[in-house]
Amino acid sequence: MQIGIDLGATKIESVILDENGKEIHRAREKSPQNYEETLKSIKSIVEILEKKFNKKFDVGICHPGSISSETGLLKNTNNSQWLMNKPFDKEISKLLNRNVLCENDANCFALSEAFDGSAKNYKIVFGIILGSGCGGGLIFNKKIVRGANLLSGEWGHNALPFNGLIDDELNIKKTIEDYVSGKGLEKIFKEKFNEKLSTKEIFSKINDKDQKYKKFIDNFTNRLARSLTTIIGTIDPDAIVFGGGVSNEIFFFDEIKKQTAKFLNEKEINTVFLKPMHGDASGVRGAAILGRKIVY
Repeated sequence: MQIGIDLGATKIESVILDENGKEIHRAREKSPQNYEETLKSIKSIVEILEKKFNKKFDVGICHPGSISSETGLLKNTNNSQWLMNKPFDKEISKLLNRNVLCENDANCFALSEAFDGSAKNYKIVFGIILGSGCGGGLIFNKKIVRGANLLSGEWGHNALPFNGLIDDELNIKKTIEDYVSGKGLEKIFKEKFNEKLSTKEIFSKINDKDQKYKKFIDNFTNRLARSLTTIIGTIDPDAIVFGGGVSNEIFFFDEIKKQTAKFLNEKEINTVFLKPMHGDASGVRGAAILGRKIVY
């Protein structure tokens, strides 16, 4: 059995998986928004669970950003600033008196779905997180591919392909994340219509008589399809699993796939587009799976 911990900006979630991948515990608590308190919270969670189950566990933690290969410090933890430039993996391992496996949250999402989720029968799997931001993870034969610069899966930071096809795409400094993430969509909508709506509210109006909502979502579909060409044209995965709050609103994957094939100049593409089997639980499950020796 392994403990998995998902270290989010607003919550810390924990899970215990048995050897068959069945959850035997799940809980969540508010994130302290403070580095020292975060360490204490994780220590407390592990101690309580080990006392309850009378067992010492392997522990895996998924977190935003990645650990720099040069400094050993966390970087790119934009929504959890209190983790930025901290030696998190070393300090939590010392505090728990064991080697704690720490990994990017998008990588853990992808690992979970490739390991025993919706993409378990595929060899090359790309996991996409379309939430407030835009992240991803690459899995090959159920192993995380980190890359030489620890940037594997960070497709959302690339420029939007075929920039300029739509009249508001003249800012070349914008990235894929600026166009297809939740925060990006809300910002574009506010700039275009001077109306503040959440991403969920925008998608809920797709059948509204006012055609501006449909056109806005059509533009999103076009941009997402163009963005996927960078993944398929470079990695050509067997399956892409879509997670995150924005993905939960998407029901038109056939149209996205059709448009992606068009931009790739292909009649059709064989890449399978999937919803996650474990949903929002995939990140924390992936963290627990890190403790299994067959993963690394």
